[in-house]
Amino acid sequence: MKRLGLFIFFLFQINWVVAKEKQKQDADLIIVNGTIYTVDAKWHVYNAMAIKDGKIEALGSTKKILGHYKSSTIIDADKKFVYPGFIDAHCHFSGYGLDKYKCELEHTTSFNDVIKTIVAYDKNNPLDWIYGRGWDQNKWPVKEFPRKDSLDLLFPDKAIILQRIDGHALLCNQKALDMAKITKTTKIDGGIIEKDSNGNLTGILVDNAMDPIEKLITPLPKEKAIQHLVEAQNDCYADGLTGVVDCGVGAKTISLLQELYANGTLTISNTLLLSDDSETLRAYATAGPQKFGQLKITGIKLYADGALGSRGACLKQDYTDRPGQRGLMLFPIKHLKGIADTALRFGWQLCTHAIGDSANSIMLKLYMPYLGGKNDMRWRIEHAQIVDPEDQKYFGQYSVVPSVQPTHATSDAPWAETRLGKKRMVGAYAYNDLLKQTGYIALGTDFPVEEISPIATYYTAVYRTNKTKGKPFQPENALSKKDALRGMTIWTAKSVFLDTEKGSLEPGKDADIVILDTDLLKEKQENILKAKVIYTLVTGKIVFRH
Repeated sequence: MKRLGLFIFFLFQINWVVAKEKQKQDADLIIVNGTIYTVDAKWHVYNAMAIKDGKIEALGSTKKILGHYKSSTIIDADKKFVYPGFIDAHCHFSGYGLDKYKCELEHTTSFNDVIKTIVAYDKNNPLDWIYGRGWDQNKWPVKEFPRKDSLDLLFPDKAIILQRIDGHALLCNQKALDMAKITKTTKIDGGIIEKDSNGNLTGILVDNAMDPIEKLITPLPKEKAIQHLVEAQNDCYADGLTGVVDCGVGAKTISLLQELYANGTLTISNTLLLSDDSETLRAYATAGPQKFGQLKITGIKLYADGALGSRGACLKQDYTDRPGQRGLMLFPIKHLKGIADTALRFGWQLCTHAIGDSANSIMLKLYMPYLGGKNDMRWRIEHAQIVDPEDQKYFGQYSVVPSVQPTHATSDAPWAETRLGKKRMVGAYAYNDLLKQTGYIALGTDFPVEEISPIATYYTAVYRTNKTKGKPFQPENALSKKDALRGMTIWTAKSVFLDTEKGSLEPGKDADIVILDTDLLKEKQENILKAKVIYTLVTGKIVFRH
């Protein structure tokens, strides 16, 4: 009788457990035993999360979530750290992917090293031309622009095009110049054709002067383009990026991206800014902002000036290391206003590349009549690299979003003062000053100009150095740890109208998530750059696992 009673008791217990399990809600995925930084308005921290249909269903303690939800897929975070998926506020995702076939020159240490690299590359190069990208004379012992002489000797019959790291200058050989019909007498508005003291072409072309050379390059075959775009996506996922703002994309590439998102080949959240060219604007401008699932088109990318490294950034006064030169605006004011008219008429964000203090001043003042004061149009200045302190107030007065790249500050630190002089450095890379004006700031990398690394973005924003024990560069403009994390999550989402969908871990938002082995808010400085991505999830699906 006693045994029967025990049997009935255990049977009751089993039935109770089964009934309790049936009462639980189904989830597609559950994360438990983590430290979940939601980056919501109150900075709530939880231990567990349930995900359903690509959205965050609930957050709470591990006991609470497991008590209310069941799933066949459970990630035990094992005391690791969970964040909203990182979003790169300014990059060239499609350009990075479609450039993967090019000869990589980023790590070259001299022009001789460049020559050796392209000679080795050409041994297996199936093309009848060479396109390289990534050299930076500021990292070489001789910090002057290289000349084409060696390229002419080695490659007299093959076009050689070597783009500088910032994408605002290139070196080409005589064959390429001849094919593009560029001579000593050629003049191109918004561009510089460098010549030596005897008036001979050096092969260096800056900003708009690059256009005739770039047009020599034929597009990649479609299957290769798709392969490289998928590789680019995987590179992003491996570094914890779940979203990108893809700056200045042309019509043909947009058409391909639409196809790849429609068939599920690409899944990373991608906010496109239209290229400022007539073909692209004819195809897309009048339709206004559009959304195709994870692909969204919100703005127009406009260029005001060039880059500081190639002395194309437009300054109010001469370059300290090049008297008589102030850089240049790439387009006349009439053209800039025409694009602003289009943006206002059809509801686009206007997002303008502005590096020099003159370019920033011109664009901020050009924005004023369109924005009219405080607003929610979220027009952006891309880079906002050198802003006269007298002009910084316009960001706040007209609700202009500063979209900046913290790694640019540390990359440029060794030579920026040489270009600008000490006085102008006060308004250079002044991210905290800009944040005080606007209340939020969007952080990115500008990859492939810099490496794909949100961890480096965070580190350089907070510590203003790219080394574990490096001397901080203008530390007064460092961001707090929380602000740096906001800048690569919720604030970047806000900068492109995605803040109701992404950027923080809250019920109803997309389950875009990254799990790291490191607590970015509490770990010591020397360990931050060692942080590893354990998982990356996009709309609740695991897209990377370490």
